[in-house]
Amino acid sequence: MYRLPAAAGKAETEIMKGIILAAGRGTRLYPITTSICKPLLPVYDKPLVYYPISLMETAGIRDTLIITPPGYKDAFVKLLGDGSRFGMHIEYRTQKVQKGIADALLVGQDFVGKDSVCLILGDNILFGPALRRKLRKAKSHAKEGAGIFGYYVIDPRPFGVVDFDDDGRAVAIEEKPRRPRSHYVVPGVYFYSNDVIDIARDVKPSPRGEMEITTVNNIYLEQNRLHVTKLGNEYTWFDAGNADSLFEAAGAVRAAQRSGRMVGCPEEIAFYNQWITREQLEKCADRMKKTNYGKYLDAIVDEF
Repeated sequence: MYRLPAAAGKAETEIMKGIILAAGRGTRLYPITTSICKPLLPVYDKPLVYYPISLMETAGIRDTLIITPPGYKDAFVKLLGDGSRFGMHIEYRTQKVQKGIADALLVGQDFVGKDSVCLILGDNILFGPALRRKLRKAKSHAKEGAGIFGYYVIDPRPFGVVDFDDDGRAVAIEEKPRRPRSHYVVPGVYFYSNDVIDIARDVKPSPRGEMEITTVNNIYLEQNRLHVTKLGNEYTWFDAGNADSLFEAAGAVRAAQRSGRMVGCPEEIAFYNQWITREQLEKCADRMKKTNYGKYLDAIVDEF
């Protein structure tokens, strides 16, 4: 039986914009992504991009910019529209040339304006208990600095790796180190104060030719304005950038949903946040009434 969580509808006071960098073509996934970009691929029962959208909602961010690769904007618009059915306002920009994660902040600078910003990578999946509280805590650090996460993995070499001192304070972040000093990596969910735009503007391309988000995070760290929240093993995170991680993510989502609650369902979270009404949720359910997804939304409607 569905129960609306007690925290639903809590007033939002922070002004923050969201950016989802969904411009990855998914070359590591060829031939799967030859005719479709990675964020539109299915992960079990919903498109990959639904998961970062759900993270934005859980963090309480309604105004979101989705950055798409050239030639795919119409496909995203067809899938998501203007965001109103999620109680959101969604706009779109195209990243004409992939210059790295930090470049997303420059692509979206006019959208961000004078607000703080949350940047989420379009291939990131993150879920677990009390995630709402974790996201809101990281978000609160963006008032004056930056809030990111640290997540333990067996092999951290393909990621940005954060190192801690004996007191648990972050002391260094390295991008794809050959010899990592820690097993904690930085998932693609970042909260920044507005001056991140100026910081990103000064970032020079790395030897890989990319504007590294690790460079941005290290500047906040040097200024003693970076806050890192560790996520324990009760949380599940995937960087769904290759076939194995996509397959594993789909299995993890399927297993988690055996509890009866969906992972990454934007309509449900919008209703949780009181961003859409029961009638709006009912319309969403009716459009997909022959699917398990639609039946799930309909079950929520029936409880209210």
